Amino acid sequence: MDTSRVTSETVDLLSRITGQKLSQRDITPQVLFLAALVTVLMGVIFVDGTVSEEEKQHLQKILSRFSQSNSDVQKLTNLMIKGVKENQTYKKIQDLLKLTLPLSESEKILLIGFGYEMSAADGEIDLREKQYLEIVAKNLGVKSQYLPIFEIAFTQEGNIEANALNEVHFLLDSSRFQELDTVFVKAASDMLAILPAKPEIKTTQKHTILSYDELKKFQIYRQELDNYCNLVSQIIHECKDHSFLPSTLIDDITEVFNKIKNQRFRLAVIGEFSQGKSTLLNALLGEEIQPVRAVPCSGAVTVLKYGTQKRVICHYKDGRVEEIAFDQYKAKASISKEAAVDHRSDELAQSEIEEIIFEHPELTLCKSGVEIIDSPGLNEHPQRTAITHKILTNTDAAIFLTNATRLLPEKEKELLHDVRYKLNNSSDKEPAENLFVLVNFMDNLDNEEDVQDIKQRLENFVKKENLIVLKEINRVHYISAKAALKSIQNGNNDEYLQSFKDFTLSLEKFLTFESGKVKIHQSVEQINRVIHKSLNSLSQSEQTLEGKIQISEAQKLEILEKIGEVSGRDVRIRVLVSSVIDEVYEKASESYDEWRAELGDRMAEKSVYWHSEHNPVFSQDKLIKDYTNQFIRDLSKEIDEWGNKILKDIILKEGIEYLDANIAYELDAIQGDFQRLDQQIQTNFSQQMKLSIGGISDDFMGLGGIGGGIGVGGALAAGLIVFTGLGFIAVIVAAVAATIASSFGFGLLDFDGLSTQIKQKVYDIGFQKFEESVEKVSEKLDEIINTVFNSRIEGSSRVIAEAISLYENLIEQQEKAHQETLEQREIEKSFINQKRQELEQVQKELQTIIKY
Repeated sequence: MDTSRVTSETVDLLSRITGQKLSQRDITPQVLFLAALVTVLMGVIFVDGTVSEEEKQHLQKILSRFSQSNSDVQKLTNLMIKGVKENQTYKKIQDLLKLTLPLSESEKILLIGFGYEMSAADGEIDLREKQYLEIVAKNLGVKSQYLPIFEIAFTQEGNIEANALNEVHFLLDSSRFQELDTVFVKAASDMLAILPAKPEIKTTQKHTILSYDELKKFQIYRQELDNYCNLVSQIIHECKDHSFLPSTLIDDITEVFNKIKNQRFRLAVIGEFSQGKSTLLNALLGEEIQPVRAVPCSGAVTVLKYGTQKRVICHYKDGRVEEIAFDQYKAKASISKEAAVDHRSDELAQSEIEEIIFEHPELTLCKSGVEIIDSPGLNEHPQRTAITHKILTNTDAAIFLTNATRLLPEKEKELLHDVRYKLNNSSDKEPAENLFVLVNFMDNLDNEEDVQDIKQRLENFVKKENLIVLKEINRVHYISAKAALKSIQNGNNDEYLQSFKDFTLSLEKFLTFESGKVKIHQSVEQINRVIHKSLNSLSQSEQTLEGKIQISEAQKLEILEKIGEVSGRDVRIRVLVSSVIDEVYEKASESYDEWRAELGDRMAEKSVYWHSEHNPVFSQDKLIKDYTNQFIRDLSKEIDEWGNKILKDIILKEGIEYLDANIAYELDAIQGDFQRLDQQIQTNFSQQMKLSIGGISDDFMGLGGIGGGIGVGGALAAGLIVFTGLGFIAVIVAAVAATIASSFGFGLLDFDGLSTQIKQKVYDIGFQKFEESVEKVSEKLDEIINTVFNSRIEGSSRVIAEAISLYENLIEQQEKAHQETLEQREIEKSFINQKRQELEQVQKELQTIIKY
């Protein structure tokens, strides 16, 4: 629906019909469609000069599909019925044209369909009613060959023209009504169910299987790395049993092995409700796994992954974990149809489910090492910030899905910016390398001109906003997920499947050649580091057997003293970390209180710019939701800004720099002791320590990983209390109900004044809720600070444990060498030489993988 075509004459006409002083802002798509629908239905009822009881009842039955009893929409509809009857609008074709001018072809056909349903209410279609609908259809530009389809649907008489039937099915596809409320989506879906079914296209071709060859190749490399880790681990264990290698090397290679074993590509699918996310996933997987229906249905974060058997595991918010039957999955993963139709975000807020894990042995993409995180629709979700945080944590790539028939409305643009911001670790200056924008429902565009217009608009927007990297791999694609899925299922190699394959190929290239290459190189580097340390230790063990490295009793006592000193340094670091955490938390709390004291003024300034297209009477709940979402958006941005610019860039940074300097001092002192020992007995301990300290530098330096890749501010904002949901909205509705009741002459109602009152109530109650959530934010703050600084302890403790192990292993080797015969030492030297060769061979073979 093109609301830009609403003229001042249309506004005046609707004002006369409803008896209200309406403005351009009040003329929403729902209001327009309802006014046109009431006009056509009333025309059908009155054209034959009689009004039967069946017609009255059926009028209410049809209109009740678009509103709940005693709702604002129902009150508005009753005003329309009264006004259309009094003004005889149904007789004035020019008035009907004013109402229907903004409607799309699909919306006009749906209108005619309801006219035929109304006409058949008394069991038959009267000739005068039929002629009336033909006149209306002709003036609306609806093809005459479409009308018999509806007549046959409601009378079960006549012959169907196949091409016309296919076209009507295409035009009434529910995806073409997404810009209207979900009740209209459901109405189109229900109308389709009444029509004769489309003739099935029979195919003898086999189900198309999408191949992910590059991903499979990556998995081969990953498996090879697994094998090399196992081989290195086996060598280290054998050498440890001979006291030639310290036990800490076992921990090192085990850590690397676990990282490689758990290495997967994490792919997040993000978008608002009804953008086709579930259908897209089904197409990617080649099987209808995710629940799909005309109205929104995804209600929980779902992780689809490979498993040796088909099973579904529910993780609940209270910590419970439950494996459920496969046939319960779709019910658990979706919200109720009633909640979707009524936009009841409280069902999302009150859901007990934290996450659903779906494991399957035969999903091609998942077998190729990809885990897919499917988000619920984020436009109506009361925990949008927390959900976005969750699904973007450690994500390799994100797919943002939008709709070709309503490309990137303002709220969707905000969500896309938010995703880019979080993928870039809370930076909005650089484009995101791992963000793909996917335009769905391209098959719903009517002509090539529309296709080119969509492509030009999106590409201009992406370039202007610097949202994604535009280089070798295409990150913007235009598809029809539904048509692609059908092509996959039917074995048709058509344009829709080809467009989809172009997208999957781009995604596969990114995951393997950009993200995957980094993963492979990091794994090879980690294995090589362990091998290098092992070779150094083996060389030292060999020199001990040859008598080149010997320690005196005095040196042995000194080493034992050094072990005590090293343990003491570990204690000092832990005490220091505890002290720094307390100091940082005190500074953070003080800064947070100062920030909170000024927050009200800043939020008040921002609230001036809150806006909504919804009417404060007819769409009051939606208006409140709009203002509530804008309140949460602005508050989240404020927290995000404080978290990143103050907490992260100043307070945490100062604490970490101070702590890292002290840890570096302690570790340098340990390395210095080893250097002196190396000079005395000709060992290479200091070099091994250098490798270990270098191995933890990635953990120590920088703050990029804090907040799971979305920044400190994002992590804090995710910890906010849930503001939306039915409970919050009900409080505000109750607060303004008296005002509405006292003014319910409708014509006397001050829409702008009421809208301002609602905005103020959202602001007031929102701040009250925020104050109630202060404790939760404090808990999140405490969690972040502890996580950051305790990770320093873990890193330094690993190095210190290795230092102790090196000292202990040296003493053990010396004692063992003194007890062995010359023949035993020669056998062990031969063993060392063999293991050295095996490790060096692994190093050579790893070089071939690096070329990947």
